[in-house]
Amino acid sequence: MRFMVIVKGSGDCASGPAPDEKFMARMRAYNEALEQAGVMIGVERLQPVSKGVRVSLSGTKPTVIDGPFPETKELVGGFWLWEVGSLDEAIEWVKRCPYLPGHGGEIEIRQVLEPDGFGPALTRQAREHGQHQRAQAGGRK
Repeated sequence: MRFMVIVKGSGDCASGPAPDEKFMARMRAYNEALEQAGVMIGVERLQPVSKGVRVSLSGTKPTVIDGPFPETKELVGGFWLWEVGSLDEAIEWVKRCPYLPGHGGEIEIRQVLEPDGFGPALTRQAREHGQHQRAQAGGRK
């Protein structure tokens, strides 16, 4: 089972003071443990929302809104993509994640919708096309 593990924050994520080297060493060790266990497929930290945009798809045409987005209470600061045997296993890995006490935040775990989750609406052709797209994306590293 694949899961996206989403690191949430508030304010302009990643724009505050950088974590100290001790914390970064703990995070590197955690990521290495995920790699050695064969859990981690990918990991990324995102730029601050002040460097992002949102595209609103309501109304008659798309509207681009520049960051930051002060009305937002939660923002995605980064994510992992993991492959584990169950949601419970993903939860156990998240419980081991280093964090900075007093800084708040939240980690959300969402299972990736696999092709079988689409049911009969997913034709053989659409399934093959999806597999091709994932293979192409994996080859762009």
